[in-house]
Amino acid sequence: MLVEFFLRLRDAGIPVSITEYLALLDALDRDVCGPDVEDFYHLSRAALVKDERHFDRFDLVFGAHFKGVEARFERVAGEVPLEWLRKLAEKHLTEEEKARVESLGGWEKLMETLRKRLEAQRGRHQGGSKWIGTAGTSPFGAYGYNPEGVRIGQDDSRHRHAVKVWDRREYRDFDDTVELGTRNLKVALRRLRQFAREGAEDELDLDGTIRSTARNAGLLDVRMVPERRNVVKVLLFLDVGGSMNDHVRRCEALFSAARTEFRHLEHFYFHNCLYESVWRDNRRRHAERIPTTEVLRTYGTDHKVIFVGDATMSPYEIAYPGGSVEHWNEEPGAVWMGRMLARYPHAVWLNPEPVRRWETTPSIDMLNKLMDGRMYPLTVAGIDRGVRELQR
Repeated sequence: MLVEFFLRLRDAGIPVSITEYLALLDALDRDVCGPDVEDFYHLSRAALVKDERHFDRFDLVFGAHFKGVEARFERVAGEVPLEWLRKLAEKHLTEEEKARVESLGGWEKLMETLRKRLEAQRGRHQGGSKWIGTAGTSPFGAYGYNPEGVRIGQDDSRHRHAVKVWDRREYRDFDDTVELGTRNLKVALRRLRQFAREGAEDELDLDGTIRSTARNAGLLDVRMVPERRNVVKVLLFLDVGGSMNDHVRRCEALFSAARTEFRHLEHFYFHNCLYESVWRDNRRRHAERIPTTEVLRTYGTDHKVIFVGDATMSPYEIAYPGGSVEHWNEEPGAVWMGRMLARYPHAVWLNPEPVRRWETTPSIDMLNKLMDGRMYPLTVAGIDRGVRELQR
């Protein structure tokens, strides 16, 4: 089976060598991974693939070759986990059934209906289309379907259509030590560098030393100069959580590259759209918030601003007070975005979503217009265009 897998990788254009194949066999012989398909996937990819550009092709070959093999490693559980029973309660609707589920008629009516049902409901409800519960088509609850609902008590997003979320969700900080895929990003970001000599004179000025020594009749006259440093100042705002979970690896790569390239870098997290506060540590985001007005007062207009986010959200979050999915915002996100862009004219937005989705997703189109068209894809080419915009 492994020989055939090796040959299929070669046929797919992945430059796998005999040495790498033997290294994989040796790792298996030493029990580096257990009887788990996912562990074997990571081990074989680490042993056989030298360039991250080939990861997609490796995934396709792996999926096609080992399809169904996971059943060989299944273990008999002593009892059925409660979580399995919970997931079985989900109601799976066809596309035709989903199309028949009607919206409640806009933001104001949705919130008013939720208030009335909270007052009237007296217990837990399963299924159905009206009460707050699970596995139904009601716009309020969890593990069901409604194209414009309020999610309450659900582990994670499923259809990404909720206009508000009543849960205390936990996010994690981006890892700035990630190196995978950062090399090209660093090259693109380097265009933004502006060097100047500042600080103590601790670097040898070779040309100056030669000139000074020559003028001094050959007697050595050492000249020192301050070190050349990148003086560009960057404010990096990173969208985190929700639909951004799909793009964590790419955002971590960008974050790592930016931390390496810019000496004067300040980063902040936000969710979906900019509001009255941001935070630096996702583990303490509920306790340690930074007012956005404080950011505007603290950092000068010479800073470059980079937003990173998929801009995929309910349009209410941008245009309405109270539109945020996580809290009641007194002012719309568009107001805070306007203040930020008025303060920092050199700003761009990097979007990990494919460009083909931008015009068909209302919230992306709205934010792109707020940015005056300065939204670019989160690719090496897109970053290069964004950096050129910041240099103007």
